[in-house]
Amino acid sequence: MYESDYLIKALGDKGYKTTTQRSMVFDILNENKNQHLSTEEVYELIKSKNPHMGIATIYRTLQLFEEIGLVYKHNFDDGCSRYEILSPNSNEIHQHHHLLCKKCGKIIEVKEDLMNSLEDIIEKQYNFEILNHVVKFTGICSQCRNKENDDGNRKETQT
Repeated sequence: MYESDYLIKALGDKGYKTTTQRSMVFDILNENKNQHLSTEEVYELIKSKNPHMGIATIYRTLQLFEEIGLVYKHNFDDGCSRYEILSPNSNEIHQHHHLLCKKCGKIIEVKEDLMNSLEDIIEKQYNFEILNHVVKFTGICSQCRNKENDDGNRKETQT
């Protein structure tokens, strides 16, 4: 299914119209599907295409997209919500995991779902149907660790 058809169907199924603004926000998210964009970042990307669209419109559009299941809203503890477009081929909103670097703020996606066996155990042991989970690992990415090592080695050779 083409992205624009997916947007039209998703909005129409919930009784909403496809507007130019909604299409633009959807296109920006789709063009940056490997990123986790904040509302402000979406706004900055849209400004070059439509300088008249206000940030309030983008907030409302992202909220609507979250409500109807077009995007997933993440909280990466960096002070702003970030949005990730969901695949049109996916019928479930089961999240992948993320690695968050505390030094540079980089967000790395872990594509493998490492929680399947743990979910099975929890569902059986507690008779609890798990619909979704959110896992965030915080630490230091390899680039920041390499930079720390390089900086440390430079200091040692200077003394």
